[in-house]
Amino acid sequence: MPHPKTDILSGPTPLELAGELSKQLGIDLHIKRDDLAGPSFGGNKSRQLEYYFGEALAQDADTILITGAVQSNFTRTAVAVARARGMRAIVQFEDRVKSPSDRYRHSGNVLLSRLMGAEIEFYPDGEDEAGADAALDARADELRAAGCRPYIIHLSETYPPLGALGYVDAATEILGQRDDFDIFVVASGSGATHAGLLAGLRGGGSQARVIGSCVRRAADLQGPRIERVLKRLGALYPAANDVTAEDVCVWDGALAPGYGQIGDRSLGAIRMMAATEGLFLDPVYTAKSFAAVPSLVESGAIPKASKVCFVHTGGLAALYAYEDQLSKLLDHATG
Repeated sequence: MPHPKTDILSGPTPLELAGELSKQLGIDLHIKRDDLAGPSFGGNKSRQLEYYFGEALAQDADTILITGAVQSNFTRTAVAVARARGMRAIVQFEDRVKSPSDRYRHSGNVLLSRLMGAEIEFYPDGEDEAGADAALDARADELRAAGCRPYIIHLSETYPPLGALGYVDAATEILGQRDDFDIFVVASGSGATHAGLLAGLRGGGSQARVIGSCVRRAADLQGPRIERVLKRLGALYPAANDVTAEDVCVWDGALAPGYGQIGDRSLGAIRMMAATEGLFLDPVYTAKSFAAVPSLVESGAIPKASKVCFVHTGGLAALYAYEDQLSKLLDHATG
């Protein structure tokens, strides 16, 4: 039986040729424009939320609870979807980024969430997924006692990866637009987007390599996480059970200096995409994921003339939260 789903995207997102970058890098590069997916600056989380909200609505929930980093695109998008459906939205922010600026704490996704009327709470440990989920569970108990009907979007990998089904759908959508890509490049964080895309491609008959660029943890930790997500996804989408460990490919060459922090490769990726294609990347996810493309072309891991799809997962609202840091880095780079 299909899992409950509600429409958040208005239709397929474009698959666009990156003509100038293709010429510069010597590959056939296309960009899957999931930065245009869904409301409030869009992004990949819109696809994931179609399944979480499908279940929430099936349960007649009136309140959504979600946890994430201070500049989380997931929480911001969840607030937008909840408000458009007349639901209360409670967001729990976790401290994941070391020494954030005042702008980081108040601009970007935080400002948008406040404008939409989100109720904001805080959790002090950014590396305690189980603890963050437990805090949401406790808050939900309080809400039930007050007569509310809460639905929790958990963070840790111990829960069914409903969001990954959104990227099973995305894989089907992409293969309907073009089915001969050799390589896909996508951000790899919680693992839902990466695992869902990989499983969906294999289920759709594509043997293209899927490279997940690490945005939160090193490759030796991220690879096993993707394998675990795939295992749990198999209960929702059986084709995921056919994905092998050899299919899981991760790269952490742009992770430094850490989650939510801008390194040289991330800054280079932001500048390259903006100056060459007139498109923008965010410092947390898409800068680190796109950085894999020129780096792996240079190393030969992506051969010349390869047909490559870069999945642009959005996150553009976060650019404004990094304005001070980006301005200083740009001044230094051009000075």
